[in-house]
Amino acid sequence: MSFPDNQQNLHSDTGAQAPVFVRMKLKSFKEKSFQAITYTAALLTVACLLGIIFGIFREGLPLFESVNLKEFLFTNSWYPTHAEPEFGAWALIAGSLAVTLGALVIAIPLGLGAAIFLAEIAGPRLSELAKPVVELLAGIPSVVYGLFGMAFLAPLVRQWFDLDTGLNVFTVSVILGVMIVPVICSMCEDALSNVPKNIREASLALGATRAETIFKAVVPAAKNGIAGSILMGFGRAVGETMVVLMVAGGAARIPGSVFDPVRPLTSTIAAEMGETVIGDLHYQSLFALAIILFLITFVSNLVTEALLIRRDGR
Repeated sequence: MSFPDNQQNLHSDTGAQAPVFVRMKLKSFKEKSFQAITYTAALLTVACLLGIIFGIFREGLPLFESVNLKEFLFTNSWYPTHAEPEFGAWALIAGSLAVTLGALVIAIPLGLGAAIFLAEIAGPRLSELAKPVVELLAGIPSVVYGLFGMAFLAPLVRQWFDLDTGLNVFTVSVILGVMIVPVICSMCEDALSNVPKNIREASLALGATRAETIFKAVVPAAKNGIAGSILMGFGRAVGETMVVLMVAGGAARIPGSVFDPVRPLTSTIAAEMGETVIGDLHYQSLFALAIILFLITFVSNLVTEALLIRRDGR
């Protein structure tokens, strides 16, 4: 009489275990599916990057079969549409470097100062209110910055300094500097926040003031992260297109002062690409400019990553 009861219990245990087995298989399937999706997304990202690099170099490198590389890089006569075209990109490179360095002169004090305030001085509540205001600058479209520079800042610069035009290195540097403040501020704040508290406590215990602790202990300890943020801002500024197209002045010449108009690499590519014939020398020269721009940003990003790795101790 006990055998049927044991058989019934066996069937009951098997029925209870079956849903557990199904759930385990379903969980394993979800994990494998998630891994496959993320792996595919990573591969697609790499494939897109390689495709962009391949496309730029495929279209730009044939230029140097007709144009000497040294002349392309170190002469400043950019006349790609003349009967005898000249492709000297040095003035364009100098223009990009001038506006980018000018932007860093504006952005580094503002960004680092804001980061020090948020990380070291402001309380938690004030920091929560102030940080979104700084980050809001990153959400404003670049064309809005360009319109502001053309319609408001450029006339003021022309009037204040008695210039022929307000569209120059100074004006575009101010606009670009404000644009990259959120990048520098955010990364500097992370670097300062990662400094161990015992460094601050040791400095204060030795009799240092709060300001001395910040500038002689905390900031030097976060120097790699701060340098990385500056390089990241450099990469952001040198690759900006719309603002420099609207505010830089559009003159393909080496600037003699901060009040000279210039024509950086990005604005040249944007302004002239629509006028080219696919496959001709002018078309190839613009892709060659893109190669230069790509190499500049690539090197700056590599150095930034190396500094951040040193900061994190990896």
